[in-house]
Amino acid sequence: MSVPREDILDVLRQIKHPKEEKDIIRLDMVKDLTIEDGHVSFTVVVKDPDGPFASQVEEACQRLLHEEVSRQLSVDVEVDSEMIPLGDDVMVGDQGGEKQQTSGEDGVQNTIAVASGKGGVGKSTVAVNLAMSLSEQGYEVALVDTDIYGPSIPKMMGMEGEKPRVNDERKMVPLEKHGVKTLSMGFMVDPDQAVVWRGPMVTKAVRQFLGDVDWGDIEYMILDLPPGTGDVQLTIVQTIPLTGAVIVSTPQDLALADARKGKAMFDNVNVPVVGMVENMAYFSPPDQPDRKYYLFGRAGAQELAQELDVPFLGEVPIQQEIRKSSDQGTPIVRSAPDSASTQAFAEIADQLTEQVALRNAEDDPTQKIEILYE
Repeated sequence: MSVPREDILDVLRQIKHPKEEKDIIRLDMVKDLTIEDGHVSFTVVVKDPDGPFASQVEEACQRLLHEEVSRQLSVDVEVDSEMIPLGDDVMVGDQGGEKQQTSGEDGVQNTIAVASGKGGVGKSTVAVNLAMSLSEQGYEVALVDTDIYGPSIPKMMGMEGEKPRVNDERKMVPLEKHGVKTLSMGFMVDPDQAVVWRGPMVTKAVRQFLGDVDWGDIEYMILDLPPGTGDVQLTIVQTIPLTGAVIVSTPQDLALADARKGKAMFDNVNVPVVGMVENMAYFSPPDQPDRKYYLFGRAGAQELAQELDVPFLGEVPIQQEIRKSSDQGTPIVRSAPDSASTQAFAEIADQLTEQVALRNAEDDPTQKIEILYE
């Protein structure tokens, strides 16, 4: 008996978490979904495996699949508690595809790298407002600024001059603002001083950010990568298993050419690209909100996403409020909740959570890799 995967996912979308009011696919609770010869198996990941929902969800999955797909369908449901940990025992450069170990209770469920092939496309703006939108939707979110040479997150989040503390376990405690836990090299250095480090120092700093930090329980960790394909990107894929990457581009041909290279880089290190975002997509005059002027071309990133078979998460318009809010340290998602840009970021966050849920349900977890230099 052949059963389409989408039919299984549609049935599981009917099961909602009573507290979150979202379905278990949207909440990224379904893992390791396999369908073969009339047999369906998967794991439902819950925060409290001994709670009432854990026992109810197993029965609900089996009952609905039998009722709406087939009584002859063999259904194997496992309920488990699992997180991707980040802790003192992070094994950098492990071989054999082993999962990370942890020495504590800290855990990160999904780690998303926000990347761009070139600078100046608004990658950090997208990363910050995406993190804010996810937080507004009720997720526990962390934001990590891995752009060692040009950290911009402290200013954009209104956190310049603040310093993280170190707890009794000798771990850094991330700063928190707007409901988002945040860490950046900008917290460690004078903002007027340049960071003049060679590759090994950058690598060490990034590993410390990802491993020696008391993050607590995080549902989405957003990594703001520096532009391009260099040491930082390679360090990250060697240090933690990324859930996926989001590529940011403008519609301009030059930016799209570099975005294509970014996609190729993630393909080479076996990190799935879960979406593409078109920033600076169009301009609408404040007195003519229904008119759109395509200053850098039209739908370029959307067309590239289709060509590369990458989900298109959405487009963000050019708005003066985005620049003002970033300079003033209050992201537009918080400073102008009714703006077109805020709505765009909310829709992008919706699309991202959907794509992450599908990716986690259909594919094996991304493993750390070892990069060999000859």
